[in-house]
Amino acid sequence: MADEATVGDVADWWATAICRMAPGVVELRGKPVQELIGSHGFVATIWLMVRGSSPHPREAALLEAAMVASVDHGPQAPSIAIARMTATCGVGLNNAMASGVNALGDSHGGAGQQCVELLSAIVEREAAGDPLEAATEAVVAEFREHSRYVPGFGHRFHPRDPRRDPLLALVDEAVADGVVEGKFLRAALAVEASLNRGRAKPVPMNIDGATAVIYAELGFPAPLARGLFVLSRSVGILAHAWEETTQGRRNKGPMPTSILPTALPAGS
Repeated sequence: MADEATVGDVADWWATAICRMAPGVVELRGKPVQELIGSHGFVATIWLMVRGSSPHPREAALLEAAMVASVDHGPQAPSIAIARMTATCGVGLNNAMASGVNALGDSHGGAGQQCVELLSAIVEREAAGDPLEAATEAVVAEFREHSRYVPGFGHRFHPRDPRRDPLLALVDEAVADGVVEGKFLRAALAVEASLNRGRAKPVPMNIDGATAVIYAELGFPAPLARGLFVLSRSVGILAHAWEETTQGRRNKGPMPTSILPTALPAGS
């Protein structure tokens, strides 16, 4: 007969250092929530919850800039379109938001994580003694073995992503002030230079690359880059789902009803 679970066994089942809750007590990472209310910004609280410590105000400002930049990119983004369609199906905002978030994967929403991995591989090679240009060429070649896309660079819509320059300018300032080291920024610029060498049409860094630089410079592991992007884009998903809800349309599909999908020949 198996040993019966003790109270301690049950209490340990979901043991966590993130939150302590008891009658009259709510602590986040050991800090009473009443001390955080009104004194800790939302982005700083995200940092506290996932990292276990509070950021320097300049670190929090840099993270906030990255998250603001990623909030929305319009209904062309599948996650936004899905949330808007779901909102017309007679469900609540939570359903619409969940449907949109569930569309965020490797192709749509994963490039930030992949770019952090790319930049980290370059930084590791450089730390091991490889010159930056050689490290960059080697890592980019490895990525190209399994994908023709280099994550974080180029954009199917923008000739030059309008979010790139202001974000990188903030990173430049943070490097100059000693807030971050700048090694991931150097790696990203080296990738950009490599991709554009000998090309007539430039392939500039995009939002995923610029935010990946920030996440990596701030010390976030690559998987958290995707999680932070999801948090950021959830704001846009909420706004679009709410707008669609207030317009009162029902069962909105992916294209106007006056346009019918192309009917392919049987067996094609």
